[in-house]
Amino acid sequence: MIIQKNYKFYAAHRNEELGDKCSNLHGHRYGLRCHFHVQRNGAISTLFADFDDRIEPWLKEHYDHAMLIHRQDPLYETLCQHMERTNECLKLKCFDRPTSVENLAWQLFTEITALGFELLRLEVQETDSSVVHYTREDWLTDNQRFAKATRSANKSAYRSNR
Repeated sequence: MIIQKNYKFYAAHRNEELGDKCSNLHGHRYGLRCHFHVQRNGAISTLFADFDDRIEPWLKEHYDHAMLIHRQDPLYETLCQHMERTNECLKLKCFDRPTSVENLAWQLFTEITALGFELLRLEVQETDSSVVHYTREDWLTDNQRFAKATRSANKSAYRSNR
């Protein structure tokens, strides 16, 4: 059986690799539509609150009103220096790759799965007319691709250190 739950959060980001308007800092009201696989064990399979009680506080703590930022974005170092200098605590959600909506979908899928849910599909709505549909198969493929890229980067770093 599949249970669908919808969530939302507000966050800022930029795509530093793009040469268009999206390379500027801007924000979105992100919508999430999660499709969970559940096993039916009698009259009910699970309570909707079982999802909400864990996912809503987690989204609020890590994503809502945060800045999604790639660790390699030059702005990241600037923001870290600013926080150190001023003791201001900015809410940064760090990514190991650019903060495109596709990478956000991978990140959210990974973290929601780590919360113990069997996520089958995730839809991330970035604007009123733009939605990424991200499946478990997409996630498994990306995990392999990212692992391969990490191994390749580690080999390159090893060679340059020799």
